[in-house]
Amino acid sequence: MSDRLILFTKFPEPGHVKTRLIPALGAEGAANLHRKLTEHCVEQMAPMTADSNLALTIFYAGGSDTLMQDWFPHIPLVEQCGKDLGQRMAAAFIHARNRGDQRIVLFGADCPGLNNDLICKALNLLDTHDLILGPTFDGGYYLIGISTGYQVSNLFALLADTAWGTAEVLQQTLDRTKAANSSYALLPPLNDIDRPEDLEYFNHHTNS
Repeated sequence: MSDRLILFTKFPEPGHVKTRLIPALGAEGAANLHRKLTEHCVEQMAPMTADSNLALTIFYAGGSDTLMQDWFPHIPLVEQCGKDLGQRMAAAFIHARNRGDQRIVLFGADCPGLNNDLICKALNLLDTHDLILGPTFDGGYYLIGISTGYQVSNLFALLADTAWGTAEVLQQTLDRTKAANSSYALLPPLNDIDRPEDLEYFNHHTNS
């Protein structure tokens, strides 16, 4: 029995990742940035899993198992499954819970400000709350976590038909959380890297 960190990412294939940054960086540049964001995230999280009951799994889209193993040979990998982001997230949580994992925290690689302290805070808050969310300044969220006692079957209603990629994502999720009488807590908001004007936040956190 352990706690689980789940990193959602994509294989950095040019033209298929960070498409809103292509006008500024080109397809190759946008893919390279996505690669750097993912590697930065793994560098932040991997030390937390050494000699502890906390494990990291990467759930990926695109590429292939071979390409992903070449990229991250020492981290467990699972291909994402589902028709939209909500279904893929729910499936990842269910996969982890079926393994016996207790507190489960899922996040993307888009927020270079996500660090060990925030992950520890999320895990601690899950001892007293059903859900934890990490808001982004654009109205979405960079992290969602569930407590040991949270029923993963509830995730389908929580995440279904969400307006992913819009400024309504966080509020929709909070409204559904409240309607289900689930307790929740919020982490400090972070900037994600989706648009050219966001690039300064990547440079600030990674010194790249």
